Amino acid sequence: MRLRVEHSTYYAYSEPLLYMVQNLHMWPMSGAAQTVERWHVNVPSPLHEQPDGVGNHVHSFSLAANVEQDLRHIAVIAKGVVQTHGVSRLIDPPQVPHPAFYLRSTPHAEPHPRMAAWAREMVPALAAALDARQAPSVADLVVLTEAVADKVKYNKGRTQVDTTALEAFDWGLGVCQDQAHVMVAVCRSLGLPARYVSGYFYAENEPDLASHAWADVCLDMNHREWLSLDVTHRCPTDERHIRLATASDYTVCPPTKGVRQGGGEETMEVVVRISVCTPENDSSLVPLSG
Repeated sequence: MRLRVEHSTYYAYSEPLLYMVQNLHMWPMSGAAQTVERWHVNVPSPLHEQPDGVGNHVHSFSLAANVEQDLRHIAVIAKGVVQTHGVSRLIDPPQVPHPAFYLRSTPHAEPHPRMAAWAREMVPALAAALDARQAPSVADLVVLTEAVADKVKYNKGRTQVDTTALEAFDWGLGVCQDQAHVMVAVCRSLGLPARYVSGYFYAENEPDLASHAWADVCLDMNHREWLSLDVTHRCPTDERHIRLATASDYTVCPPTKGVRQGGGEETMEVVVRISVCTPENDSSLVPLSG
């Protein structure tokens, strides 16, 4: 599926902004799951590529006001075309961290004995395989995905970006970010490496899910093989998904993150639009750059 993405972030400040540095995880990479045909990120100053040890395409920019400027409005706009391939099983290249790196605890996806006990009860076949030191099966991990979706029901407006996996697990609700964190934490609790994935999801009737999150679970540590699972939609990822970044949890790979001086109170508006690419909307995009 050829998908056209427009991801716009607008900042407004009550007072003039003096200085800003922003890190961006807003540039998808080509791989087994997708081919990035064209992509561009427009920011108000030069964009610089940043090194990333886990395989993401990361950029940054900075702004410093002068005496003639009154910086109160900033826009960060990413757009492009991605051809998705409907692939959910992925092999990491050798230069990125070993899957065992994603066994470690992180603040938003911390393993917990209660999560392990719950998962063992919900998916006994998976527990038996792990006890026998066997690789998890795709079927058992899909069952676990469905169990997490039942446990943490999709419910907007009840959690925040700093909600932890254990909180969402205990409350039994959350958005895609929370469901992904719970899936990651549950798998780590079982001794399975798992990581958070940020990205985009195309569905005409679900525009609120255009900015999306899911989880990668390791199938084979020796071969660095992963299975990408969408808890919200209870399935492995498919041609509707565009991968943007992977990390130990959301705090490492939000689309935009930075520091500033001045500006007073900040408000932020994010608009993400995804559509099937047509000759009409395709012609309005700039060539691949950066």
